[in-house]
Amino acid sequence: MSDLAAVLAIARKDLLQELRSKATTVATVFFSGMTLFLMAFALGRDQALLAQSAPGVLWVAVVLAGVIAAAQNFQADLEEGAFEQLLTYPVARPAIYLGKLLANWLYLAALAVVLAPIALVFYGAAVEGASALLVMLATLLLGAFGFAVIATFYAALTANLQAREALLPVLMFPIVVPILLAAVRASEALVGGGDTALATDWLLLLAGFDLIYFVVCTALFRVVVDE
Repeated sequence: MSDLAAVLAIARKDLLQELRSKATTVATVFFSGMTLFLMAFALGRDQALLAQSAPGVLWVAVVLAGVIAAAQNFQADLEEGAFEQLLTYPVARPAIYLGKLLANWLYLAALAVVLAPIALVFYGAAVEGASALLVMLATLLLGAFGFAVIATFYAALTANLQAREALLPVLMFPIVVPILLAAVRASEALVGGGDTALATDWLLLLAGFDLIYFVVCTALFRVVVDE
């Protein structure tokens, strides 16, 4: 089996497993919805404040839901013994990471794309213009990718630890701050005024962090699973 075939097979396996069980989907959708709902109450009735806060609240909901998704992804494999079997396959270790990453990214990107219009409508914000919508879509995809890179790596790192549920967010949140900051700033620039030039600058910064984290995590994954 080639490395590319292994990547696609692992991603397909994870997505089909979630499609059948729907355990992670139910948890993340409920948690994301509650985050949007409770933050709206916390911010009060000021419509201008609500609209201004929409991008930040959206990304908080996506990030918190992503932690749950990444943790459950590896937990299911460990309980069924599937992860140990993956390590015995005659493929490069990074292929396993890339397959897990692909599945997590597709799931998280779909969640972000679904949550974005709901958050904007719920908070009274809007993204106007075709170019602004395209930049917003790119921000959602790149933001979800950057977070999936970090979440997948640290989920593998903490998979065999007893306190993995507590350690996962503690370890990954400081690392994911640049991704979250760039994604929020790019989204904020598109809401209301629709400053696509400023949003594009933040988007390029987001893409740069994505690339750096992707290269580093892919290179280090072999060390993580071998240890």
